[in-house]
Amino acid sequence: MASLPASEPARVLPPTIEDVRSAATQLKGVANRTPLLHAEALSEQLGARLYVKAEPLQRTGSFKFRGAYNRISRLDREALRGGVVAYSSGNHAQAVAAAAKLMGAPAVIVMPKDAPAIKVAGTRRHGAEIVFYDRVRDNREAIGGQIARERSMTLVKPYDDPFVIAGQGTIGLEIAADCKVLGFTPDIVIVPAGGGGLISGTALGLSADVPSARVFSAEPDGWHDHALSLAAGKRLRAPDMSVATLCDALLASEPGEITFEINRQRLAGGLVVKDDEVFRAMAAAFRDLKLVIEPGGSVALAAILAKKIDVRGKTVVAVASGGNVDPETYRFALERGSHD
Repeated sequence: MASLPASEPARVLPPTIEDVRSAATQLKGVANRTPLLHAEALSEQLGARLYVKAEPLQRTGSFKFRGAYNRISRLDREALRGGVVAYSSGNHAQAVAAAAKLMGAPAVIVMPKDAPAIKVAGTRRHGAEIVFYDRVRDNREAIGGQIARERSMTLVKPYDDPFVIAGQGTIGLEIAADCKVLGFTPDIVIVPAGGGGLISGTALGLSADVPSARVFSAEPDGWHDHALSLAAGKRLRAPDMSVATLCDALLASEPGEITFEINRQRLAGGLVVKDDEVFRAMAAAFRDLKLVIEPGGSVALAAILAKKIDVRGKTVVAVASGGNVDPETYRFALERGSHD
């Protein structure tokens, strides 16, 4: 692929499977190839064969590094000198900061004032400048766009960018390859959805080698814009954004334009979970897989354990998208999830 200029998006068309394969080449030796973990105890409990794709073990603690690096590493020298700007509640922030540091580019990150402290600290650790905003009063897109214009920086969107989507799609390639080595084809793959970059990329990455797999989104209650949009066949906003949830990574108000163009064609539907179900999934992952998953990263596993979909007798993969959770929140989730 050609290098990208700073001022314009790469293109408006969705990425292809070839773009995902190109991203895999770009990420080789830089991103971690995360394991596909067999959840044996949970499989027995469910009467299914359950695997978890462990993206908390990715660089910066979430899948976001894949897309951020694939985007930033393709910028030309002039754009890299100018630097990058991004808006994020935390995981994209850390990923952009880390990828920019690797490429020698300055980074400015627009983050909500209430972002988890661990995500703020991680972003600062990679040398990024942080500009805070108020989730209720301010428009993060407008702030990020203004900074990009005033400082001549490249805006790295969290999900609605073809190169970002292609980078996340390498997860689908890895799932397909690992399943082939293990000698099975997944019947169902469930993926957390915020703006849709992870699930659209994963569905695209799966499409060539395991086209029969049914892919479902998973979202927190009140913020389930994908579930509604998929049912309606058009982009809809989240039904009740006043609903409080600890799934801070999944608070996009509606699916992205590019991501939904992929998702409406490739996804089988959307699943919705409540925070208590998320806590049980976090506790189960800690107990049975020794894996730390943040609330938003746990929604796919939560949907399975809460039986939002029938997986009996099937092989199912849950993507655990990230593990950046404050200790206090994690302790609270484990206590609630273990006692419910």
